[in-house]
Amino acid sequence: MSKFIQMILHTFTGKDNTTLDIGRILWFQGVVFYFGLSAYDIYRGAAFDPTGWGTGFGLVLAGGGAALALKSKTEPTDTENKE
Repeated sequence: MSKFIQMILHTFTGKDNTTLDIGRILWFQGVVFYFGLSAYDIYRGAAFDPTGWGTGFGLVLAGGGAALALKSKTEPTDTENKE
């Protein structure tokens, strides 16, 4: 497996680096969707407010991080998979 594919896989898996984590995948999709909607809004001619955009983006990142922190104790670890 190439190093790039392995890096992407580790980005979207839990602590054990084998179980896909829906929270991380949805967080990534939220960030991509936020960028896409922002680009589309600017393309349509809307005014860009950097303060509002930064606040919204910070909330998207904080929400994803909080969701991952809430479920961190339920993630499988390496020792659980080796048994």
